[in-house]
Amino acid sequence: MTTANTAAHTTADANANAKATQVLGGLLQEWQSRFNEPDPERAAALFTEDALFQGLFPDPVTGPGSIAGYYRQVPPGTRAVARVLHAYRGGDDWIGGLAQVVFHQHDGDIPVRLSLVAVRADAGWRIRQYHVSRL
Repeated sequence: MTTANTAAHTTADANANAKATQVLGGLLQEWQSRFNEPDPERAAALFTEDALFQGLFPDPVTGPGSIAGYYRQVPPGTRAVARVLHAYRGGDDWIGGLAQVVFHQHDGDIPVRLSLVAVRADAGWRIRQYHVSRL
């Protein structure tokens, strides 16, 4: 690859990643809003039908119905604050990324890293994979 081609490729990657960061940031802000309402069904509606979800509880769940059930078990008053740390475009219809999320609860904060993959669907961007790890 020539220097000019490398520079053009790097610029294109940077632009794609900036767009991925914008999309992921918007999706996470919508998730945060719905999580904080709290409305488990509305929050779970941001996930695909085949979404794989690993929260802080030991067992993973799949699909919006199970994810809503998970959210109904979250202690009352829990609030989330999310911020994208890194995002990338994997293809025309999917992006991935890493976020910092802090779950504020009455007995203290729980900081986590959230890795996720989102796909473009008829209804807009939806989360297909969600995995948190405690810090």
